[in-house]
Amino acid sequence: MSGRRQEILDAALAIADKSGLDGVSMRTVAEHVGVTPMALYRHFNNKLALLDGMVERLVTSLPLERATGTWDERLTTLANAYRGLAQRHPWSAQLLFSRPSVTPDAVRVTEFIYAALREAGVPEPQVGRLERLVTTFVIGYAASEVLGRFTPRTVDFSAEFEADLADLKHLIQEAGDPGT
Repeated sequence: MSGRRQEILDAALAIADKSGLDGVSMRTVAEHVGVTPMALYRHFNNKLALLDGMVERLVTSLPLERATGTWDERLTTLANAYRGLAQRHPWSAQLLFSRPSVTPDAVRVTEFIYAALREAGVPEPQVGRLERLVTTFVIGYAASEVLGRFTPRTVDFSAEFEADLADLKHLIQEAGDPGT
């Protein structure tokens, strides 16, 4: 990734952190970087391409290289990493739900989940469906937690999350072993 492209994406993330995703525009990013909006088009064809770059930056910040062990341990590591991402960038779920992972670096997270599901024995025709279920659960739970849907705040969300994630992994295990 070029230094200027990286700088532009850093600016877009900083703007979203300060003003929410609606605050990100080619004009505001250009102002933040100190260039004209037209200068951004050398790196991003349009705002949708900028948003795709932001998705890439978010998902490539997930520590997949630290996710080791069995398929369910790797999914737990990924799920907790998404929770941390949502805590750092509360607006991120809106972006992750509204844009597909289309860049090669962003697709690696989907492939990571596919590999875990295949290792769990999930039949190939069900892998895509279960990946969507895992991703939607994890991002949705993390967003609900940081945006205040889960109230009152006296609940131990980590314990609730682990219990719900265990249920999801049990469903995956059942899909991998239909005889259970």
